[in-house]
Amino acid sequence: MLVGAGTVTNSAIAEQAIDAGAQFLLSPALSPGMVEVARRHGVLAVPGAFTPTEVLQALDHGAELVKIFPAETGGPRHIRATLAPLPHARLLPTGGVTPENVAEWFDAGAAAVGIGTALVGPGTRPVDLAALRARTGALIQALAAL
Repeated sequence: MLVGAGTVTNSAIAEQAIDAGAQFLLSPALSPGMVEVARRHGVLAVPGAFTPTEVLQALDHGAELVKIFPAETGGPRHIRATLAPLPHARLLPTGGVTPENVAEWFDAGAAAVGIGTALVGPGTRPVDLAALRARTGALIQALAAL
């Protein structure tokens, strides 16, 4: 099992997360400091971006994988369009990925996907484990069909 940290928006948080055992770091935006700290510690940094310019900046700062957030606003077509001029980019859309549409994201060229709310539901209320199992099962079936 891999354990990571999300919403890592600066180098100080990156250091804290890595000290706590994070094996990868995600951010909703590009924080060059977060990427640098992660690289120094041999931890995968996944900064966020939305536009091709932001994706290119993340790659220029050493990101190997770039989180596209919020992906739901552009949909799979946005992934395809972003990859047209940047075919070497490895994109991870988050926000709007569901078991029902996961294949569309991979068909558009996503290297990986992030799924949170579609599995556990919104907010911080207690998670309905039966519903989580059902949604996770649906996701596994969708991924197996790829």
